[in-house]
Amino acid sequence: MEQSHQALSSKAEVFIEKENKYGAHNYHPLPVVLEKGEGVYVWDVDGKKYYDFLSAYSAVNQGHCHPKIVGAMVKQAQTLTLTSRAFYNDQLGPYEEFVTEYFGFDKVLPMNTGAEAVETALKLCRKWAYEVKGIPENQAQIIVCENNFHGRTTTIISFSNDENARKSFGPFTAGFIKIPYDDIEALENVLKSTNTIAGFLVEPIQGEAGVYVPADGYLAKAKALCEHYNALFIADEVQTGIARTGKLLAVHHENVQPDILILGKAISGGVYPVSAVLANNAVMNVIKPGQHGSTFGGNPVAAAVAIAALEVVRDENLSQNAAYLGVVLRTGLNEIASRNPLIKLVRGKGLLNAIVINCDEDSDLAWDICMKFSEYGLLAKPTHGNKIRLAPPLVITETQIHECLGIIERALNDFR
Repeated sequence: MEQSHQALSSKAEVFIEKENKYGAHNYHPLPVVLEKGEGVYVWDVDGKKYYDFLSAYSAVNQGHCHPKIVGAMVKQAQTLTLTSRAFYNDQLGPYEEFVTEYFGFDKVLPMNTGAEAVETALKLCRKWAYEVKGIPENQAQIIVCENNFHGRTTTIISFSNDENARKSFGPFTAGFIKIPYDDIEALENVLKSTNTIAGFLVEPIQGEAGVYVPADGYLAKAKALCEHYNALFIADEVQTGIARTGKLLAVHHENVQPDILILGKAISGGVYPVSAVLANNAVMNVIKPGQHGSTFGGNPVAAAVAIAALEVVRDENLSQNAAYLGVVLRTGLNEIASRNPLIKLVRGKGLLNAIVINCDEDSDLAWDICMKFSEYGLLAKPTHGNKIRLAPPLVITETQIHECLGIIERALNDFR
């Protein structure tokens, strides 16, 4: 199936075979071997140029190899890379001041990956529940949504719907209640049914589920309910944050400030693993020395990189660019859909978008369409079978968006 539309060069085959032979088979990539990236473009080992319409799952919002971010990484890497948290370093404090002021919180707990940050938020929420809210020890429960994606650690897959991620990995971690996404009544019913609810963990837009955007007002109502029932509102903005949806955070579309904010991916512009959990003192102060940490969390390179990456978002007006060009992209996609019944639905916000292909979830059609995209110079990837995520770097221009719409329509027309 992978090679149904294009023959691989012998050079590409060598790299793919090495990964197949020596690497664990925990991913199913498109058969494209990339060696260079700049801005919205990537090049494969044969020199072919592509538009990147995945952005490393929204990690490369600032564009590939942004010179300011790479420059900050190189400069710091030549000076001091790691001290662990056994000692202070001269980069972490300034970063912590910068990031807390940038997002409007008292404190940050720095980590490395998105899944680590989610795990951190869950621990923080539980500890707050026992020590501040007064829930009896080991009875705290956290509400989550069906079809969520927060990572693949043991605890996180315990409340996942994805049987591919769950099967043969049990026993699972207790303490989670699943409710339908975008269902305020379901949330309130659980909150009022028991006094053991510690918090509500939610993606402002469900990315892996196919860019499912909730109804207007859902997030604001959910936050109000959490306040009413004294539960923490935890926003997982690993994929939706850092300007991707046309606001700095997706929750800002409804003027919501989470009790706990989870960030990753684009907080580093994709050049280094950086994640963060932010909260105010009333929540964050429950964590004491020795109760949570990471050798690499808050390392000097991460601190320097994150400041540079966030400055790029601010200085280059990437939120505004995403908001404007998201409308251009969705308008163009809907025009294509009006001419081509292969597109069943277009949805998204800012430059986090998806097209739902008019086929079953177990069909190979969306994969084959993505293969055809790659033939014509655009890289995207299916999710949940029949949905194709379309999320270019936020530095893309309107002219480039129209060129990509032309590629998308040309590829789709080949299947009519």
